Parts: sequence; structure tokens; C-alpha cells
Amino acid sequence: MKNVCSVHTHSTMCDGKDPLSEMARAACEAGAVSFGASGHSHTPMPEDEGGVLPRDMTAYREEVLRLREEFAGRMDVLLGIELDNCADVTAEGFDYWIGSAHRLRGPDGELYTVDWDAERLEDCRRGAYGGDGLTMAADYYAEVRRMAELRPTILGHIDLVTKFNEDGGFFDETDSRYRAAALGALHGADPKETLLEINTGAMSRGYRSAPYPALFLLREWRAMGGKIILTADAHSAETVVFGYDQAAELARAAGYERSVILTQGGREERPLEF
Repeated sequence: MKNVCSVHTHSTMCDGKDPLSEMARAACEAGAVSFGASGHSHTPMPEDEGGVLPRDMTAYREEVLRLREEFAGRMDVLLGIELDNCADVTAEGFDYWIGSAHRLRGPDGELYTVDWDAERLEDCRRGAYGGDGLTMAADYYAEVRRMAELRPTILGHIDLVTKFNEDGGFFDETDSRYRAAALGALHGADPKETLLEINTGAMSRGYRSAPYPALFLLREWRAMGGKIILTADAHSAETVVFGYDQAAELARAAGYERSVILTQGGREERPLEF
């Protein structure tokens, strides 16, 4: 597989299933130009312990740099991090960072995770919002906008709140209120600095049949002059380039002919041809 990178990945150093070495090897065998480790940033949430990087990321950095040497001449290896909206660390010193919102703050002041499971999302919708899924989604997108305004290298799964909503059970994604909130988050991003990912992670884990984000968001991003990157949000070695054909199909539907890959030399635009 050519013209692709795999830079949204999670290993056993956070909540993934395989070691970083196996993830990198799978990416290399798939023909990826580059592999990026993007472990989940530490947060102050006790429930996150064991599923995120420790605050001291020395071992993580050392392992990625070791892999960079191991794969030199065959594939670029990049040191990245997925910085959560509740992180208590920074992205300083990394080759790139993914800015992601996994939680929203409800009207009761509590933090709610939107992608843990459908039951918890329903508890949030009913308990914190009295069943008003549209307001719940709007509060989520307010968090996304705050992250977007920080100008991450990549804006992660911008509409993650739709993970369990393919049947429209939580809110109507065609409603004007919903679309205004989602577009408002997108408009907080700087298309000159930030890449929008087309993310297939929920597909590989059986939660969705299509990548993030929705087509209307991709079309608006293109109208803004923004560029895209294909990512697998891989949590196992076997999914490091999962669903890239479908991601490319979605990109073409939005009018894109090229995507960006990250390398040690910087960003490169490549055709959506594998």
C-alpha cells in the first residue's frame, strides 16, 4: 500500500491490544510511508489509569525513538500523542499531536465520556440533559471547538459523539441545531495549520459502518481550504491501515483528490491512490 501513513495508533502502552513494535511492523509490512505512535495523553481521571500514558512519558518516548532507529531506511517512525480535552500534560516535544475531545461537561458540571459505551451515553442524555440529545451534542461540540482553537496537527474524530448514533437514537443528525453545532466546532479550526482526519477506528471495532466525519463536515472543510489525512485510530496491529479504501471513497465524495501524509521531513500531499 503506497501513499498512506498510519499515525493515529494505540498500543499496550495505553489502551491498545499490541505492543508498539508489532504495530510498527504491521504498518511497515502494509507499505505505509510512516508510522506514528499517538498514545492517549494522561488525564486526572482515576478511571483512565491503565488506559492512558503515564504522566512521565520517558519510556514511551524511548520506545518510539528505538523503533525509529530499527525501521530507518524502510519507514519513518514519528513520536506523537493524542491530547485529550481533559489532559493534564502538554504536547511539547512531540513530532505531531492529535487534538481530541472524548468528554463533555454537562449542565450539572460533571464530565461525561461520549465514546465509552451506548449505555453511558444514554445515562448522560437522560440524567444530565433530561433526554435532550441535541443539547448534549451541542455541548460536546463546544469542547471540540475549544480543542480545535489550539491548532492541533490533526483534529481527531470531530464527530465522535455520533459513535453510537447510526440509528439516530440519541439525536437527529439532520437537525439544523445539530449541524450548526458541528459546523461551529469545525469553524474553530485553522485550515492552514490543522489537518482533519478521516478516521476508520469505529469501523474496525464494529461500532460504525462509515468513517468519521460526516460528509457535510468534509465538504465544509474543503470549502474552507482545509486538507485531510487518513487514519485508522488503530488499537491493534491488524488494523493499522483498516478501511482506507472506504475513507478515500468518502474523501472523493467531498471533492478531495489528495490526502496528506506525515513524514520525518514534514507534510506531503499524495494522491488518493493505493
